[in-house]
Amino acid sequence: MAAQLSCTRPFVAAQAPSSRVARRQAVLVCRAQHQEQDRADGGASRREVVLRSVNVAVLGAIFTWGAAPRPSGLGIQDYGGGLRTLGLCPPSPNCISTAEEANDPQHYVPQWTYNPEEGRGRKNPATREQAMKELVEVVKSSKPDGFTPTIIKQTDDYLYAEFQSPTFGFIDDVEFFFPSDKPGIVEYRSASRIGESDGNINRKRIKALRVELQKKGWKSIGY
Repeated sequence: MAAQLSCTRPFVAAQAPSSRVARRQAVLVCRAQHQEQDRADGGASRREVVLRSVNVAVLGAIFTWGAAPRPSGLGIQDYGGGLRTLGLCPPSPNCISTAEEANDPQHYVPQWTYNPEEGRGRKNPATREQAMKELVEVVKSSKPDGFTPTIIKQTDDYLYAEFQSPTFGFIDDVEFFFPSDKPGIVEYRSASRIGESDGNINRKRIKALRVELQKKGWKSIGY
C-alpha cells in the first residue's frame, strides 16, 4: 500500500522534502499544479470534480449498503530521502492525520507514545512488538458509535483497519504507523471514504482508542 508522492514534476531523492513543513509545501505545490491542469482541461477545479464524484458515491453507497471502493492512497507514503509517513488529508473535514501541520486544527491530531517518559518508558519500556499487540487488541475490541472493526493488513510497523457503520455499512479507513526513526512513537490517520462531513466520528473513534490504550500505558503527545 506504499505510495510515492507525484505531480507534474516528480521529486528525486536529492529534492525530497526533509521536514514536515517542506513536505506539506510540496504537496500544496502538487495540488496547485493539478488545479491549473484541471482549469486548462475544462474549468473545473480538482476539488469540484472530487466533490461531484463524492455526491455520486454517496447515492451509490446508500443503495449498495456502503460498498464504496477502497481508496488507492492508503499505506505508508515514501517521500524519498528516508522520509516515510502516513498520508495527508483531503480538503474535506472528514479526515484526521498526524501527518498534518499543527496549525491545521481541522485535520491535525497529535502522535501517540507507548513509552511515555513519566510512565513505563522510564522503568519498563514496551517493545514495538508488545505495543503492536496492544494496539491490535484495542482496535479489535473497540466499537465507537457502533462501527465494527476489521483488520485488513498488519506488518511489524503498520496496521490498517476498516470500521463499518451499523446502519448503511459506510466504511472508514484507519491506519497506524510505527516509524523506525522515532522509537516509541505511533502515527495514525482516520478518514471517511465518502461524503464531506463525518459528524466528528473520526475524532471520537481515535479518542475512544486512545482512552483504552492509556489503560495499557500509552499517552497522547502534546495534548
